[in-house]
Amino acid sequence: MTMQDLPHIAADVLDTPTLAKLALPADSSHPPRILLLYGSLRPQSFSRKLALEAERILRQFGAETRVFDPHELPILDSVPANHPKVQELRALSLWSEGQVWVSPERHGSVTGVFKNQIDWLPLEDGSVRPTQGRTLAVMQVSGGSQSFNVVNALRVLGRWMRMVTIPNQSSVAKAWQEFDDTGRMKPSPFYDRVVDVMEELFKFTLMVRDRSDYLTDRYSERKGAAKARALSVAAGVVEVAKPQLAPAIQPAKASCCASGTC
Repeated sequence: MTMQDLPHIAADVLDTPTLAKLALPADSSHPPRILLLYGSLRPQSFSRKLALEAERILRQFGAETRVFDPHELPILDSVPANHPKVQELRALSLWSEGQVWVSPERHGSVTGVFKNQIDWLPLEDGSVRPTQGRTLAVMQVSGGSQSFNVVNALRVLGRWMRMVTIPNQSSVAKAWQEFDDTGRMKPSPFYDRVVDVMEELFKFTLMVRDRSDYLTDRYSERKGAAKARALSVAAGVVEVAKPQLAPAIQPAKASCCASGTC
């Protein structure tokens, strides 16, 4: 097949994936950086206990971990984005190469505490995307019988945030009986599944982290960027000509924009 068979594709921005382009860089040796988020402010939060149990497993594998404390994180848009807790959360997301999301099930879905954390993470901040290309593991805790409502909802959120969500997941039923008095998770098939999920997350993070920019590089975005560059070049040529062709137009336009009416 030749490009003549694909007349709607911009050949100059089309990339053909190869194994060579997926090769790891020579300096790919630092420990995977994993951020863990949980979704309850209760003193005996089982989502926090599960997050801490997951953190122990990840550290055993060799990961560098951070657990974000959602206490004192304001409701979205109630304060400016320069609030210290908002800045802390965004900085941790940028620092991370993978994330673990753990939420209780509340009325069949994620809690407001958890969703508020995700809502504070923008899809794009300037030219930076705080979550794109990062790996993600999703887990939930339930007070009653086992459910998958939350992990399914978290998968939707992860896809929306352009994250690489791993296939495995964990749903801990009757969480109140799965932890001992010290907050440690008891041995059980639920615990084994948590180990499975963290093991898989660690593997996927090793595979994805140093390739994430290439893996998330998109034809449509390259095409849009090329068009924007072309328009910028054209606009630059017009701007150079403006003072000679119509010098009186510039002040009027500036006044219009300053008044907020244009």
